[in-house]
Amino acid sequence: MKLITWNIQWARGVDEKVDPRRIIDHARQMANFDVLCLQEVAANFPDLDGNDRTDQFALFSELLPGFTAIEAIGVDVPDGAGGRKRFGNLILSRLPVAQALRHVLPWEAAATRNMPRVLVEAMVETPFGPIRVMTTHLEYSSPALRAAQVEGIRQIHRMAAARQTTPRQPGPHTYAPTPNAASAILTGDFNMRPDDAGMAQLLAPFEGDVPPLVDLWPVLKGTEPPPPSAFICDQTYGPPGCLDYVLATPDLAAQARSIVYDIETRASDHQPVLVEFDLG
Repeated sequence: MKLITWNIQWARGVDEKVDPRRIIDHARQMANFDVLCLQEVAANFPDLDGNDRTDQFALFSELLPGFTAIEAIGVDVPDGAGGRKRFGNLILSRLPVAQALRHVLPWEAAATRNMPRVLVEAMVETPFGPIRVMTTHLEYSSPALRAAQVEGIRQIHRMAAARQTTPRQPGPHTYAPTPNAASAILTGDFNMRPDDAGMAQLLAPFEGDVPPLVDLWPVLKGTEPPPPSAFICDQTYGPPGCLDYVLATPDLAAQARSIVYDIETRASDHQPVLVEFDLG
């Protein structure tokens, strides 16, 4: 399974051109991917720099026929003309998706510029078995807000593992059983560097038999520093550094074969990350 995660900044490149098709074209150049996790996808949001009213969620789905598109909306506000402006994350999977979940992450109060954040989860069916693929975009402006969001993600993961240990009673229609798994992949723009306290919080062990989340870069690359995934061209918010990650539970980390940060493309202000798993 080849997975790409990318904060696409509503498909706005460093050339200030908004081009969703360029995003898909470049992702295809990177790999014949099975799963594409995107953050900062917009629909009917013309007030974003360079953007128009395109529904990018729908367009990305059209550009990838045969893929299942699972979206989660963080910002959902009126456009002043009877419609809605939407902004969030998107998972596109060529593999079957047995269930989709959308999680609203905790939104604490802070005097910084901040917004609602979400986690989208797709139960992807693979030869390895069902896997929870999740993607998110955490708050940049406040470590306190990120810490609350990280704790929310940890609780989501803990509860999924608990549901695997204690299966629910089956029933008809909406109560029909669906696949579940403790095995998980978490991707996204975490807006924190590897030495951030929030990363230590996210990677901390759980009580009981809940599998932890493991950063795949050190698993595959050892002590080699991760490449920069943001601020390569624009250092307004700091020097170049790694803010984008792929984490996985240990069983899947053991199946990871390669990880590549594409630091050359300028189709977004963040860099895409490609991970290949041997799940046969």
